[in-house]
Amino acid sequence: MYYIRKYIEISNGTISVDGQLYLQSSETDFGSMMKEFYKKMEINYPKFYKMDDLCKLAFLASEVLLKDETEKDIALLFSNNEGSLDTDVKHQQSIQNKEEYYPSPAVFVYTLPNISIGEVSIRHQLKSESAFFIANEFQTDYMHKYAEYLLQNNKAKKVLCGWIHCLNGAYKARFYLVEQTGNLDHTQENINKITN
Repeated sequence: MYYIRKYIEISNGTISVDGQLYLQSSETDFGSMMKEFYKKMEINYPKFYKMDDLCKLAFLASEVLLKDETEKDIALLFSNNEGSLDTDVKHQQSIQNKEEYYPSPAVFVYTLPNISIGEVSIRHQLKSESAFFIANEFQTDYMHKYAEYLLQNNKAKKVLCGWIHCLNGAYKARFYLVEQTGNLDHTQENINKITN
């Protein structure tokens, strides 16, 4: 039996951990809010400011769940329904601008959603399995089975799973950490409560 040790939601200007308010922002603009959370959490990782919005959201959600982690064998399974479309649109706009044509390499590097996994992996020095799935909604059955497979077959000691939406200023992150101990059973019913 595996357990959800901790879960998080970032939405509507708040960060909640295990259903309890963790941080609240006075900002309404996504970028300003992410910076405020970053500062309140007292993170020292200057690369954060260069990340695109999807990566910032994944980074902060992961940071809350992994900040006291000493385990490095943690698999990452992220998912959303738009990939990196928010950054893709910005990149395409820079290509189509005939007066100031020069696609930014700093934007281009974030035109893959799995870059968010890379940013989290670098921050926490994780070298285990990772995947980013694109689907209309969180695939509870698949993610449940995949996480259990990784743990049962010693592919990872823990698995961080998450749904991360970030498009046109709308955002939501719902992540949870699966391992051998915890208070909440790792069941599809509990996953649905966290991710829906």
